[in-house]
Amino acid sequence: MKVIKLSIPGLLLIKPDLFKDERGFFLETYNISHYQDILGEKIKFVQDNMSYSRFGTIRGLHFQKDPFAQAKLIRCTVGKIKDVAVDIRINSPTFGKHIYVELNGDEQYQLFVPRGFAHGFSVLSQFAIVEYKCDAYYNKAADAGIRFDDPELNIDWNIPDESVIISDKDKNYPFLSELKRGNNNDTSI
Repeated sequence: MKVIKLSIPGLLLIKPDLFKDERGFFLETYNISHYQDILGEKIKFVQDNMSYSRFGTIRGLHFQKDPFAQAKLIRCTVGKIKDVAVDIRINSPTFGKHIYVELNGDEQYQLFVPRGFAHGFSVLSQFAIVEYKCDAYYNKAADAGIRFDDPELNIDWNIPDESVIISDKDKNYPFLSELKRGNNNDTSI
């Protein structure tokens, strides 16, 4: 397994050992002892989620408000996505910055997104199945997000405007600047 630290501290791209032959491939997708070593902390994932989406779908940018924030371990099991993480930690020198990586079913790479980030992805293939682990349970009252088309973030989702499929909820999230103005704590939005 190879671990790459990305340009925003805390974000990791994990390249698992993938064993391929004429039958297909095998990989170990998660082993708590290995991941605690990689992450340098006691992460305990308590919930697994999965989505199926077709080309042009954008999901995000989602997060859970404190104290229900979630760290996530994301992978695309089938298809191809552009996976995006935005730093929403108020005192971070990279606040408002984002990274993106391509995740796909051929490589089975994983993206670790710690607490304090908004997350989203766009589907670049005909369809995609995305699975992710969370270290805290979903809390409906803490559900929040940032507009996918926030001009301050200027994220290129690699989807033509006429092909974008997005939920009404995701279309109507506030912009990052609105969230920052309304924030009353000093850790994350």
